[in-house]
Amino acid sequence: MSKKRPRNTHVVKRYYLRHLVPVVVWLVAVSAVAWLFYQRAERFEIVGIAQGQVRQVAASSTGRIRSVSVSLFEPVHAGQTLAVVDTLLDNEQTVEADLKAQLRVAAAEAERLASLLIPTQEQLQADTAGMKINRADNERRFAVDVEAARLRILELQATLASDRVTLDDLAMEVRILDDLLSKEAIAPYEVERARVQYKSLDNKVQENQQQLEQTREDLRRAEERRNEFAQQHLPEPSVDHALEAIRKEITVQEELIKGLLAQLAALDARKNVELKSPIDGVVIAIRGRVNEVLSQRPGEQMVRRAGEVVTAGDPILAVAENEPTEIVAYVSENQLKLLKDQMTVQLVKTRDPAQIAQSRVLRVGPTIELMPQRLWRNPNVPQWGRPVLIDIPAGLSVVSGEIVGIRDL
Repeated sequence: MSKKRPRNTHVVKRYYLRHLVPVVVWLVAVSAVAWLFYQRAERFEIVGIAQGQVRQVAASSTGRIRSVSVSLFEPVHAGQTLAVVDTLLDNEQTVEADLKAQLRVAAAEAERLASLLIPTQEQLQADTAGMKINRADNERRFAVDVEAARLRILELQATLASDRVTLDDLAMEVRILDDLLSKEAIAPYEVERARVQYKSLDNKVQENQQQLEQTREDLRRAEERRNEFAQQHLPEPSVDHALEAIRKEITVQEELIKGLLAQLAALDARKNVELKSPIDGVVIAIRGRVNEVLSQRPGEQMVRRAGEVVTAGDPILAVAENEPTEIVAYVSENQLKLLKDQMTVQLVKTRDPAQIAQSRVLRVGPTIELMPQRLWRNPNVPQWGRPVLIDIPAGLSVVSGEIVGIRDL
């Protein structure tokens, strides 16, 4: 019996080793798996979409597109004119014609008043030839010079206002004809004829503008002479009643022409409303909202055309930034506790050339939202998450819409 005990002890040890070791190995494996799951739960790996600003360009009033000066995917800079819109309504076209007619009547009235000054001037000349010029005569002469200069200014202003409106129309006609000529829709002589008309009228406008500046200088000098004479210590006879009446009528015409010019300027500004690019970027020509552009099929028209009517706020173009500035990612409810504002994360770009960069969380969205379909694990099963805004650091080369990996450090 004493000889069999060692053998029995050895059998018992082998029995325990044979059954205990697998249990120990299994427990170690379970512990390792649990530790890995814990570490995985304490870290996160998500994906996001790089995106930049997209600014829609729209008219503030209903109107008709006159021209679109950019094309699809064309680079533009801030302040560049993208399109010109005519916001004048159909019934306002007649208003513009009425204002022009009133302006012509005012100019004719100014000419009539100028003709009334001629007899007065002749009478003054006859008086100076037959008698010594007295203070009253000098006052009338200086007053006539001033009023004659004012009348001439009125005539030139009326003419310039009318000619500039016509010049703008000719300039637009030349641009339209140039566009038609580039498309071989018209003969070259039609463009040349329009250019000759534009150049001739432009020269006339410049000459009248020079005459206007000279007349204003003449008016200033006439007023200085009149003021210097008035400061002399001499008896001041009353101004001729006829000249006083003409002066009052001239003042009325000045105010009338000033009001007409202001109304025409306001209408002209609405006739050529320039829509400018709000940022540096690339043009996205659209027929509707940005999301409608993204859903368009290849071959569909995306660019607004001249002559189309747009309503107030209806987008005509969209300008997107050249490079994205932020990444929007979505985290599940289980990962919410791992994220906070301004925490450091690592961005991983797998597209060639692959890059890894450090960034930070700018903000965490306040609500759970439906994730973009591109981020769904199964395209047939919608996923929800909380949006996270992440900064794109300098040096990380990504394009708008690119998928970027984000992971905890």
